[in-house]
Amino acid sequence: MTEVENSLNDTKNNIIEVNRLVKTYKGVQAVDDISFAITKGHCFGLLGPNGAGKTTTIEIMEGIINATSGQVLYSGKAISKDISQQIGIQFQSTALQDFLTVQETLNLFTAFYDHTLPHQQLIELCGLKDFLDRDNRLLSGGQRQRLLLALALINDPEIIFLDEPTTGLDPQARRNFWQLIKNIKAQNKTVILTTHYMDEAEQLCDDVVIMDNGKIIESGTPNRLLAKHFQNVFIYLPKAQVPQVLIDKHQWIIAHDRVEISTQQVEETISLLIAAQVPLDGLQVKSPNLDDLFLKLTGHSLRE
Repeated sequence: MTEVENSLNDTKNNIIEVNRLVKTYKGVQAVDDISFAITKGHCFGLLGPNGAGKTTTIEIMEGIINATSGQVLYSGKAISKDISQQIGIQFQSTALQDFLTVQETLNLFTAFYDHTLPHQQLIELCGLKDFLDRDNRLLSGGQRQRLLLALALINDPEIIFLDEPTTGLDPQARRNFWQLIKNIKAQNKTVILTTHYMDEAEQLCDDVVIMDNGKIIESGTPNRLLAKHFQNVFIYLPKAQVPQVLIDKHQWIIAHDRVEISTQQVEETISLLIAAQVPLDGLQVKSPNLDDLFLKLTGHSLRE
């Protein structure tokens, strides 16, 4: 029994269940009979390249589009018309009203909901204090994303959908945003995240589903998936430093002017290199990550 099937059977802790979901567009099966469940209070990652079907799946879960067949259950109940009052969504691209300040934008979005969080709580949670009076047009990328996160949280939802929330941010802004997501999750809220950044998924997600061509190709916790598919670690060295006879003898791989050595015995492999008088300048040791996993499963990178 797979982890997906196990999670579907353990309905007590599931806040969302996706059952036999299918979506067809003009004969093209965008989502092909997928099922999974999301545990309350977890950060759930839906991963896959463009065209994998993850955006269509998310839009069905958000109630934006209808499925061809199958169903999405929230706490055991089918999606209703008032789902927008119960969930929060940070879209990948959201237009903010020009000539409004951050504070005025919060005021505007508050009017859309029956129940909202106090502004002061949102300001503190999302770190908006330093630019409350700034025009939306003058926000940096990180400030804009923090405001969009606040807008997704404004109705105090149990479930927050974040679609590629850190795309285009610099590394420091990305890590600051990760901490915001961790703070939200600490309040026992459920986060559903789509991302192309595999370090982001490994940092934030309790569970992931990997999609390709409309199907689920793997699911589980990041650590379990990596342990399941990889026993080795990778050692990299510049190709110019490694004699060809050594490469041929051990059938090491040459990739992008580097020699890639896959091994379970890191110390023994490095000792072998030292014994062969191979310079270790530029040596890198890397454990497999989710990007390596996706490449292994599908033959192409998540970012393609």
